[in-house]
Amino acid sequence: MSDDAESLPGSVAELGGVIPIFPLTGVLLLPRGLLPLNIFEPRYLSMTRDAIRGTKLIGMIQPTEPETRHKRQDVYRIGCVGQIVSAAETDDGRILITLRGLCRFAIARELEDAGTLYRQVEADYDAYADDLADVPPGQFDRPRLLNALRGYCERHNLPADWDSINAAPDDLLVHSLAMICPFTPGEKQALLEAADFPARAAMLTTLLEMALLEAAGPRRGPLLN
Repeated sequence: MSDDAESLPGSVAELGGVIPIFPLTGVLLLPRGLLPLNIFEPRYLSMTRDAIRGTKLIGMIQPTEPETRHKRQDVYRIGCVGQIVSAAETDDGRILITLRGLCRFAIARELEDAGTLYRQVEADYDAYADDLADVPPGQFDRPRLLNALRGYCERHNLPADWDSINAAPDDLLVHSLAMICPFTPGEKQALLEAADFPARAAMLTTLLEMALLEAAGPRRGPLLN
């Protein structure tokens, strides 16, 4: 397997009605965000291979009670579907993929008789069709967000590529930070379920400002490459 970038869908009608879901605690995928994943568990290797051969779509979603160890964990109703844009199999049988976030979805129902090792759901995208549209600039207070981010990085001694951050389009900036910052699973779910992009940007700014008031451990690695 090798890089296989696909064109982005123009409407929710082009997305799969039935998609596999990959429940992962604390992992957030947002529209246009890029999420690298290391797939090694047998059921998710099967899911990934089937997706590569088929629609290339995988729905990322969080468990509601991550501490439970049941094979079929309860999950939030809202997730985000991503498209596999690159995939490579390692010598030890793992698959390294990158998902590009496309659109949020609500679980209409889970298929109980899917006949696969992994779970599949009927996805309802109707409430989130705007996720596929371009985000116009100037919909949030970018200087305030950058000020909060700078303070957060300075307080926790985090490296940041400010040239890349300053040059990033609004949606890439907000969604990349929301995905990589070490927020709680509940906070990440709230960011996912924000009504629209301006609401998500405002929530992200508030979370960063709140984090400045709390003691937090350092995060390794740059915020943006």
